[in-house]
Amino acid sequence: MSGHSKWSTIKHKKAATDAKRGKIFTKLIKEITIAARMGGGDPDANPRLRTALAAARAENMPKDNMERAVKKGTGELEGVNYEEVTYEGYGAGGAAVFIESLTDNKNRTVADVRHIFSKAGGNLGESGCVAYMFDKKGYLVVEQSATDEDTLMEVALDAGAEDVREDGDNFEVITEPSDFEGVRTAIETAGIPTIDAEVTMLPQTVTPVTGKEADQMVRLMDALEDCDDVQKVYTNADLPDDMEI
Repeated sequence: MSGHSKWSTIKHKKAATDAKRGKIFTKLIKEITIAARMGGGDPDANPRLRTALAAARAENMPKDNMERAVKKGTGELEGVNYEEVTYEGYGAGGAAVFIESLTDNKNRTVADVRHIFSKAGGNLGESGCVAYMFDKKGYLVVEQSATDEDTLMEVALDAGAEDVREDGDNFEVITEPSDFEGVRTAIETAGIPTIDAEVTMLPQTVTPVTGKEADQMVRLMDALEDCDDVQKVYTNADLPDDMEI
């Protein structure tokens, strides 16, 4: 199982038990705000904003919260000026970790991220040390029980997807970032539900991590995602399928 898929599965299990809705809303509001600031407040003309709003609706965020976040981004309301910053490093077992953050204080964020790495047996690296190990891709996940492979493949590939592959109980659909919205719309129009849909960073290869180091990797990823300034975390760690969460 790919590092991305395994960590996604762990996140879904943890979300069901942790229910950290407040933190989820905070991260989504940041993303909506910066998406509106960079591309305008019209989701029809701003794919990043459209994706952010869809993610917010999936978490049942109130409409007023979303509208305020858009207005803060466009300048109609006063808001915090967030900056996009990435961090890179290594977790236990040498697995690569790539972090996307939105922050109003880079000094605070880098100190927090470095502390989290050190507590979980990893280390923060220099810019560029692991970025080359990942490709930015559109990524959608469909449960195998929701459709058959031939149907999904026909819909996805006709809409511009690069690949449709099997992964455990799911199908993964891979796209170029520019084709993501079109493929997602086609899959939704075909009545096929997705359990994950995002533009993400997929690892080119994976690093097996087992035993104590696997537990450390999960703690590292969980702590990073729990950090207020961190938006998304990616790893190429290949974790055991039978890990206790």
